[in-house]
Amino acid sequence: MTPLLLIAPLPPADAAGEYDWAQAGDDGIALRNQGRALLALLPSSAEVMLGIPSAALSWHRVTLPKGSMGSASKLRAVLDGLLEEHLLDEPEALHFALEPDAKAGAPVWVAACNRIWLRSLVQGLEAAGRRVVRIVPEFAPQPADGPPMLLVTGEPEAPRLTVCDADGVVSLPLAGAGVALSDGLPLDTAVITTEPAVAEAAEHLLQRRVPIVQSPQRWLQAARTPWELAQFDLAVTGRARAGKKFASVVQTLRYAPEWRAARWGVVALLLTQLIGLNAWAWKERNALESKRQAAKAMLTATFPSVRVVVDAPLQMQREVASLQQAVGDVANSDFEPMVGALAAVLPPGKVPSAVDYNAGQLRLRGLGLQPSEVSQITGAMAPRGYNVRTEGDLLLVQAEANR
Repeated sequence: MTPLLLIAPLPPADAAGEYDWAQAGDDGIALRNQGRALLALLPSSAEVMLGIPSAALSWHRVTLPKGSMGSASKLRAVLDGLLEEHLLDEPEALHFALEPDAKAGAPVWVAACNRIWLRSLVQGLEAAGRRVVRIVPEFAPQPADGPPMLLVTGEPEAPRLTVCDADGVVSLPLAGAGVALSDGLPLDTAVITTEPAVAEAAEHLLQRRVPIVQSPQRWLQAARTPWELAQFDLAVTGRARAGKKFASVVQTLRYAPEWRAARWGVVALLLTQLIGLNAWAWKERNALESKRQAAKAMLTATFPSVRVVVDAPLQMQREVASLQQAVGDVANSDFEPMVGALAAVLPPGKVPSAVDYNAGQLRLRGLGLQPSEVSQITGAMAPRGYNVRTEGDLLLVQAEANR
């Protein structure tokens, strides 16, 4: 379902008061329903778009200096300086929004409206469970290559002509100044529409038939433009909204009285976990120390000649190797079993040109093995307790220490 489009009431209207609303069909284009109702009685929709009437906006064209768009705070300060002399209010009291795809170094349009009024509307809607997903203007300047737009709106006793072109947005009474303004426009190429209530006045003064577009349909057309007024501190999409939401949640959890018991519970849980982890670590250290002492006791009991224990497993291995040599037994690291194991896995026709054995390491030169053959030999020798690697044209074979 498409978001509900709400038309912002002009001040001093209450944020919880009545809103004109419109909703498009599933295609997002055709008008499905429209009306006017209090905030509490609006059609059900968790997400809404907020439309800002033309009377609440002013338009300004500025050229942003290079490097001004590095951050939102810097850009806001630059806009304050550029627009200060063109505004009736202080820049701090206004909300600014740049045109879509604005770039530094080129003229850009800036929309301005009352910040407190707009913020109160957004906060009031969200407090009522209506998340504002987008804020759109009623009218906006047109691209330089687009046709001008002439829209006749208002009531029969006070029709107004709004002109939207590359020079901005101008809204004037239809009679007098409005007609004089329209005389300088290319009416043959302009897109002209009128609302039903002022259609007769528009056709009489413009001397032509004017297509009729109902106000809700016009608002839905405005919602399809790329303009997005929710910028800076009123950003309602993407990472900015997620950041504001996260900060609000953290602030509530940290200071709200109703969360005091939960905060104390979290502290107690963390302390319990910390104490438990330390107790578990102490138990594991004691178990590890007991195993070390048992290994030392086994070493000294099996080999009484060992007086100082530094590394019990390594010293045990050395003593077993010495005992094997003393009784004439063959160890895994001796020359004969090592050569026998290697001969069983060497590719056919691979004969070394030189063989050297020293300190439990076998070196063979001149085998001319391919990388795939070395990998095959390494995989075959590993289950037998041997490590195999190459250094240049040398093949090195050594028994694993833990075997």
